[in-house]
Amino acid sequence: QVQLVESGGGLVQAGGSLRLSCTGSGTPHTFKSMGWYRQAPGKQREMVAIISKDGTSDYADSVKGRFAVSGGNGENTVHLQMNSVKPEDTAVYYCHAVLFLSYYRGTYYPEGKDVAYWGQGTQVTVSS
Repeated sequence: QVQLVESGGGLVQAGGSLRLSCTGSGTPHTFKSMGWYRQAPGKQREMVAIISKDGTSDYADSVKGRFAVSGGNGENTVHLQMNSVKPEDTAVYYCHAVLFLSYYRGTYYPEGKDVAYWGQGTQVTVSS
């Protein structure tokens, strides 16, 4: 079955850097997109950065210029380079990936279907 495994989370001081990685497995297909979401205590989960297999990317306004997403290639791996981190970046970061499939669980979808997967999450804590 498809699974996403994150690594690289931890404790870092404000202004420092951290690099998260996620590798997908369990599918012969290349993910349509891969990226990162985060959820801080008491807050909703939000998109941080996404990269499509064609290389285009999207970022939350709060991280533009500080974070960079890379990967999303045929090896089904994505990275998040976090620079100039701030205490408000503290959250659980979740890897996210999407497969676009014609067949899913034995059902045929003539126009395709987006199927989303989530990693287990990795804690990032930024100290002042």
